[in-house]
Amino acid sequence: MNRQNNDTAVSEEVYNIIPLDNFSADHPCRRFPQVRLAIAALHAVGDLRPPQFSSWNPDYDLLDWLGLHFGFQSSNVKNQREHLVLHLSDAQMRLFPTPDNLDSLDPSIVRNFRCRLLENYSDWCSYLGIRPNVQLSDSCSTLAFRPNVQRELLRCFKELKWPIDILGTFFMTSSKEKRVGKTGFVEQRSFWNIFQSFHKLWTMLILFIQAAVIVAWEEKGYPWEALKSMEVQARCLTVFITWSAMRLLHSLLYAAMHYSLVSREMKWLGMKMVLKIVVSAGWIWVFMMFYGRIWDQRSNDGTWSPEVNHRVVNFCKLALVFMAPEILALVLFILPCVGNYLENTNWRIFRLLSWWFQDRTFVGRWLREEFTDSIKYMIFWIFVLGTKFSYSYFLQIKPMIGSTKTLLHTNIDYEWHEFFKHSNRSALGLLWLPVFLIYLMDLQIWFSIYSTFLGAIIGLFNRLGEIRNMQHLRLRFQYFASAIRFNLLPEEQLLNVRGTYRSKFRIAIHQLKQRYGFGRPFRKFEPNQVEAYKFVMIWNEIIMTFREEDTISDQEVELLEMPKRYWNISVIQWPCAFLCNEVRLALRLAKGLSDAPDKKLWVKIGKNEYMRCAVIEAYESVRQFLLTIVKHDSEEHSIVKTFFQEIDQWIQLEKFTKCYKMAALENIHEKLVHLLNLVLKPPVKDLNKVVNALQTLYEAAIQDFSKEYRHIYQLREAGLFPRTTVSGARVLFEMAVELPGPDNEIFYRCLRRLHTILTSEDSMLKIPENREARRRISFFSNSMFMNIPHASVIQKMAAFSVLTPYYNEEVLYSKEQLRIENEDGISILYYLQTIYADEWRNFLERMHREGMVSERELWTTRLRDLRLWASYRGQTLARTTRGMMYYNRGLNMLAFLDSTHEIDIMEGSQQHHFMRLNDNKDGLGSIMSPHSKTSVDEICIPMKFTYVVACQLYGTQKVEKDQRAEEILNLLKDNEALRVAYIDAVSKEKAEKEYYSVLVKYDKKLQREVEIYRIKLPGDPLKLGEGKPENQNHAIIFTRGDAIQTIDMNQDNYFEEALKMRNFLEEFQHNHGIKKPTDYIGTLGAHIYRFWFLTRGGISKGSRVLNINEDIFAGFNCTLRGGNITHREYIQLGKGRDVGLNQISMFEAKIASGSGEQLLSRDVYRLGNRLDFFRMLSFFYTSVGFFFNAFVVVFAFYAFWWGEFSLALCGFESLMKSGKADQNAALLSILSQGFVIELGLFNFLPMIVENIVEHGFLTSVWEFIVTQLQLSSVFYMFSLGTRSHYFGRTLLHGGAKYRETGRGFVVQHKSFTESYRLYARSHFVKAIELGLILAVYSLYSPVVGTGFVYLALTLASWFVVASWILSPFIFNPLSFEWLKTVNDFHEFINWIWDRGSISAKAEQSWEKWWYEEQDHLRTTGIWGKVTEVILNLRFFFFQYAMVYKLSIAAGSNSIAVYLFSWISILVVLGVYAILTCAGNKYSIKAHLYYRFIKAVILVLTIFGIIALKLLTNFRFLDLLKSLLVLIPTGWGLISIALVLKPSLEKSVTWDTVVSFARAYEIMFGMIVMSPVAVLSWLPGIQSMQTRILFNEAFSRGLHISQILAGKRAPAKSHVV
Repeated sequence: MNRQNNDTAVSEEVYNIIPLDNFSADHPCRRFPQVRLAIAALHAVGDLRPPQFSSWNPDYDLLDWLGLHFGFQSSNVKNQREHLVLHLSDAQMRLFPTPDNLDSLDPSIVRNFRCRLLENYSDWCSYLGIRPNVQLSDSCSTLAFRPNVQRELLRCFKELKWPIDILGTFFMTSSKEKRVGKTGFVEQRSFWNIFQSFHKLWTMLILFIQAAVIVAWEEKGYPWEALKSMEVQARCLTVFITWSAMRLLHSLLYAAMHYSLVSREMKWLGMKMVLKIVVSAGWIWVFMMFYGRIWDQRSNDGTWSPEVNHRVVNFCKLALVFMAPEILALVLFILPCVGNYLENTNWRIFRLLSWWFQDRTFVGRWLREEFTDSIKYMIFWIFVLGTKFSYSYFLQIKPMIGSTKTLLHTNIDYEWHEFFKHSNRSALGLLWLPVFLIYLMDLQIWFSIYSTFLGAIIGLFNRLGEIRNMQHLRLRFQYFASAIRFNLLPEEQLLNVRGTYRSKFRIAIHQLKQRYGFGRPFRKFEPNQVEAYKFVMIWNEIIMTFREEDTISDQEVELLEMPKRYWNISVIQWPCAFLCNEVRLALRLAKGLSDAPDKKLWVKIGKNEYMRCAVIEAYESVRQFLLTIVKHDSEEHSIVKTFFQEIDQWIQLEKFTKCYKMAALENIHEKLVHLLNLVLKPPVKDLNKVVNALQTLYEAAIQDFSKEYRHIYQLREAGLFPRTTVSGARVLFEMAVELPGPDNEIFYRCLRRLHTILTSEDSMLKIPENREARRRISFFSNSMFMNIPHASVIQKMAAFSVLTPYYNEEVLYSKEQLRIENEDGISILYYLQTIYADEWRNFLERMHREGMVSERELWTTRLRDLRLWASYRGQTLARTTRGMMYYNRGLNMLAFLDSTHEIDIMEGSQQHHFMRLNDNKDGLGSIMSPHSKTSVDEICIPMKFTYVVACQLYGTQKVEKDQRAEEILNLLKDNEALRVAYIDAVSKEKAEKEYYSVLVKYDKKLQREVEIYRIKLPGDPLKLGEGKPENQNHAIIFTRGDAIQTIDMNQDNYFEEALKMRNFLEEFQHNHGIKKPTDYIGTLGAHIYRFWFLTRGGISKGSRVLNINEDIFAGFNCTLRGGNITHREYIQLGKGRDVGLNQISMFEAKIASGSGEQLLSRDVYRLGNRLDFFRMLSFFYTSVGFFFNAFVVVFAFYAFWWGEFSLALCGFESLMKSGKADQNAALLSILSQGFVIELGLFNFLPMIVENIVEHGFLTSVWEFIVTQLQLSSVFYMFSLGTRSHYFGRTLLHGGAKYRETGRGFVVQHKSFTESYRLYARSHFVKAIELGLILAVYSLYSPVVGTGFVYLALTLASWFVVASWILSPFIFNPLSFEWLKTVNDFHEFINWIWDRGSISAKAEQSWEKWWYEEQDHLRTTGIWGKVTEVILNLRFFFFQYAMVYKLSIAAGSNSIAVYLFSWISILVVLGVYAILTCAGNKYSIKAHLYYRFIKAVILVLTIFGIIALKLLTNFRFLDLLKSLLVLIPTGWGLISIALVLKPSLEKSVTWDTVVSFARAYEIMFGMIVMSPVAVLSWLPGIQSMQTRILFNEAFSRGLHISQILAGKRAPAKSHVV
């Protein structure tokens, strides 16, 4: 029966997972009693009042009642109905123990659902001090409101004229109403946020350095020796004055950043701001007064008298009162339960304290962890801080004290004009600045070091890296089989006792046995046991997925699989790769123990399980092989059978070594291998060779093997010789051999396995060849020995969904995309063939096995297979979809193993093992065995897993007939569990549009795409925020289950990891600390507790600019609202990395800019102020602090060299070097700080330790050496520059933006122009600045002396310069080819001079790019502009320092010299402006006049130089020095002009600024291109670069493609 009158018959048949609108539908999921109970519960409408303006049908349910009452959309009601039914039925299924009465839903289910749905609302009401107004009854039959609320709602609806009438008086506002101010946190975009958010950290660092300087000033050996002095102790009390000053600064900034909140409703906030400022200032005054009284009394008494000590005690008492908030915070840190209670209580006294010490907000009140976790944090940070402060005191601060004292008492005659006479404080400031900056950031280094080693210890305890390669897996494979059975397959007895202490203890003991090999190995299982079959099926399915993905070959499949017992082998048939060389070793062992008894020999063999199984399997396989190829009705068949029966008899009697020659086994082995080679060599046309080989084997076994010689009549009596004499017409076995046909795949696979066991060598341990396959197998096997929650049966596992946002990326590579070649003659297919050479061979092998005759078919009948193969190796939607659908395939297999009868499992194993050999599917669909889904567990899988892809442009693509839409439809066809959500824009009258969120699937019954839900949106959601977050937000309503996994478009999944999903979902049922987790982070994957997030703002914040990194803000929101994020290492996902430097740099720029925006956000402010001190430190140094300290490192680097530059040019270093010994020591201690700064540049210790844990020490050392040879340090330095630039820019000016990184392959050379556009401001200009400073320093510093001293001092600095200039070309294909360098030069010049049109892009015109590059200055605030101007003044300081070194200055240090330099610069600029204006006006129409002007200027310039030469001390070298002065000064003027652009843009000088800037860009481009041109001219550089970038195969292929590029057709296939 229909619910809505306007529904059509076709729409009734369309459903998402369960048909709920059609009561007569016979869907398997509706047969579940839990589903029927949930549907019945929704239909229990009871005595609810029917809607007044709609007809009521008795078949309507609660959702229909709500929809009719409030005018909800029909699709919205249907969507929520299915959502609710699935949730309630899933909760009923998961009840433990299972209830006996299934007449109605268990009341606890509805109660839990109500609590989860309204938990956040109830907390909000509790926070406000009011009672909740909405209650949901336990029977889920009514939606009851309290009477007063019901009356208010009815009045509201009446006034609204429901449905809403926008012309109603309800929406009219009075002009007399006053504006209500915002009552939440308001972001003030200022770099001061970094102090405000983490003021406790900066206060600690500043107080310590003050105390350390005071103590170190005494120059004692250890600080406690200096602290024995009362004077030092008294001076240390000044830290409280500084502390109070820091509080005052914090109060002032708090008022400056929250003043906009003050309104009529928030007047108490304004009073609080004023009081905080007054109290902080009062503390400063009180401390200074008490401190002054101490020294006044000390001066009066002349000694530290009791009265002085009394005043010190009074000061300490005052300080104790001052520290009361910190003492209280310490108490609450020790007692977190008390803190949580106080934050959530409504007592007035506690609310008053909360109001004073911190903002009282709803979020951020559940941040305290349990006591043990807090203690762990505290102990860790005590060690870190202790190490950092010890290092800072002894190696940073103390060495500077002596130098500082020396400099303070040294009179220096500066070589430039002194603004502050007889004072060295400015020089000391320059010296201490880089030291202070490094002091602020080196805590990041110590944190990295300690967290690295602590992480390594935790990783070892978590068993990371125990199985690092196939050799380790071979040693533990027997226990690995038990681990799979224990972890992946549920046990009923475990389910019955889950959660008890006894069960937990038993599980721990079992894991310890597996860990250390004390447990029962897998060999104790009989081969015919069900557990063995289950393990074999799981292992073989994993291996077969590798084969489907073409990561391994058919031969490697046979080496890695565990075959079914087709020949009735009595032992476990381990993978052949693990049985390598075992038979050969057994033969040598038998030969060495030829005279030993059977028992001793067998004990030796039995010590090695693989050897035991290999010997038994080889023996039984040989017997089966010979009995198979010899005709059953022949006498020879009886002889073979009798021979093996005799051997079995002697083995049973333990007389095998007494009756047979062990030395003859090797001869038999050799002849047997020869026979196998003949049989396996296709095709076998001549059976005579087989007969001869069999005859030879017979003679060796009968005559040479037995110790006792037997005559023919004895052999005939024993049945080992024909009873009838063989005629001369034929020999033995001549007429008795019959080989199975080539279609007998089972026989030949078993035969190949036997041949492998008999002939394998140690090289078999390198199987599989593919490195990625080995890594995945190692990770999966290692994870089985980690602490994994037990799996529940499919019915009781938590339901989950996967959500992937998709914009307009590639779905599947087209034929044209694969074949088209770039300018270098390289196509995508060719690139993939060379990079993935082994996988390409495997793909061709699979295609030939599936019937391909010629490789030309790859472009015709096999085109889709080719496109899929290439797409699975790119960042395409097809790759992501295949990976996510492994969940469906894995759950189907686990359901089959859980619920199928033992006999069916044994039979299904055989079918399951060989059915794929002739499978021609494209790999997107499931390839499970073709048994029908009849088990309960398999039927409920659609209720447990759903995959939704949010293709926001899918509707537009369908209208435009885009190929992507067709490929998405193909994905829907191939994957039953896949759903596509998109935004549909429907045009209406007056150019208006309506926006709908639509969900579609492919209906196999109707054989077309069908629309499931269409929900109208209030507007275009993509205009509200960033694209990706909003794409997720609109589609999340279509997901199902308790958990949701968010997957990016460039991620992948693996089948073996999908098997662990139900284990992973069990993590949500366990407490971690004092809470259950709401967000789990696996390796490259996030799983979120869906209901928790849906009631707390969703999983994505979509605010434009601010939420560039939407995922990290979801984590912030989770933590602030009392969630718990936990990381697990036993599960992983694939990730498609951007492989080019440009893509990586843009990604890092996006992340760094996003981190800058995070620092300006309310979330970081609240976390920094709400977290306890030690967790705040962890939060800072693992998130925004990482980028901030990268910025500080670079800033300190520049500060150091600007300081050294100024000291060298002012004459400071000359005096110090020529001075006394203590002055020389002071200079050396100052210069040594440069090496301290370089410490921050090489922070790669975590990577090394991580590799050691996961891959072993020697492997990690080798990989580290290889990465260094591949210039990873150059890349790291370049990456550091990227992070620091974009983070610093965003922190100072804001305005982060999303940067597209691209999903393609780097197979094309990027032009110099593109590299210049991307890196001119972030790297090139900064590198040129640093190089100029280093060059000038080498000319004027007397400390340099020899080249060795200069090299030792500046080596790391020049490495930075080289890295920042050359990295874009080192990691860019073909950058050092001479012809391309020439072409790049011409393109760059054309780009520079192209003014561009209005519609021109930055790629086409320099001027367009130049304006876009300054966008951040348009939106910056006054603080950003002032700071930008101050930073640019450094270029004028360069001019100030250099002009006094000119010969024309004649040694004068008058200020007039500097002023004259400005006059000269203004003259030069004036001349340049005249030439620019004249060129624009006369260069085309009156070029003679233009040449006349240039000639006049040239003559005047020559006369001016002559006059200077005659009248002053001018030297021609001054021209070069003046050029050095002009370059930085001009750049500083341009930079300041850009800050003042709003004022200058409309003036006549702006054209000159643009022209001047263009000249500078040309100069910078020439400087950057010069080393590139030199390297391009040198031979061998291009080959070296290609070898660094790509593997050897691609290097060869690249050179070949260059040679053949002109000889092959543009569209010719690269398939050879």
